[in-house]
Amino acid sequence: MTEPGTVLITGPTRNLGRHATLAMAGRPEGRQPDLLLVGRAGRDLTAVAGEARARGANVREIGCDLSRLADVRAAAATVRNLLATGVVRPLRALVANAGTMSSDTRRASSDGYELTFAVNYLAHAQLIGDLLGSFTAPARVVLLGSNTYHANFWRKLLRVPEAQWADPVELARPATGERASGLAASGLAYSNAKLAILYYAHELQRRVGAGINVSVFEPGWMPGTALGRGAPQAFQAMSRALGRVPGVSKPRRSGPLLAAMTLDDEWAHLRGGAFVVKTKLTEVRPVAHDRDRERRLWEATTELLEQAGEIVQG
Repeated sequence: MTEPGTVLITGPTRNLGRHATLAMAGRPEGRQPDLLLVGRAGRDLTAVAGEARARGANVREIGCDLSRLADVRAAAATVRNLLATGVVRPLRALVANAGTMSSDTRRASSDGYELTFAVNYLAHAQLIGDLLGSFTAPARVVLLGSNTYHANFWRKLLRVPEAQWADPVELARPATGERASGLAASGLAYSNAKLAILYYAHELQRRVGAGINVSVFEPGWMPGTALGRGAPQAFQAMSRALGRVPGVSKPRRSGPLLAAMTLDDEWAHLRGGAFVVKTKLTEVRPVAHDRDRERRLWEATTELLEQAGEIVQG
């Protein structure tokens, strides 16, 4: 078994991220990684870090607002320093767990990008890019995906829109007009961001060294979590009700599955953006494989991140 080293996880304070963090912290001696918890500074981050330490893990909190790319760059610099000074063991895994679904796609991040796309996708692309040289092989990058990129019976019934791809620069631009708010608009932005993650996973694997494996985890539908806290009140109420239906995925069950995919030898072979739905390796739909879109996404991401950096410097 590979020495577990250090795992960085974003969004560790609630629901899926919290349960994954505590599952990793609670592993037996010799299989317990050091943990870098990257999330919004405050009581929730302090609390989950304390719980993880109580289980015996070496934990460092890194306060970071993922809607601010300057914060993300600063967090990456902090990680590099912790690794260089030996405060934590070598970096073996990064779990890009944090996510949001803005109820109004006119809302912009501090860098001027549509908020859902900025947090779910751009922030993690910045963080991963800044840390690619800091991994120790064999290493894993685990991205959080979602089946919402395509429609099925239940998503159509609940009027959850599937992705409608556009040039990434357009996806990153805040919307305008009255139709930019509400469930349809926010659901579309979320689905587009999740399709971007699949495209990014495929292209990232082509560009990293052989010692880093890239995969995507789908935790199953978890209605009622904090992800939809910006959604309309009626949608939140419906989600809470559906969250009580037997068989629906719950963070306390999916969190340990994410921890296993990050650490267990069973999943060490996954690469190329392999898509795992809870415990099942699943082939994505043809729309999620497109070399032209993947190359363009990589180019546009570089442009968007550089533009944000220039704005900060200016």
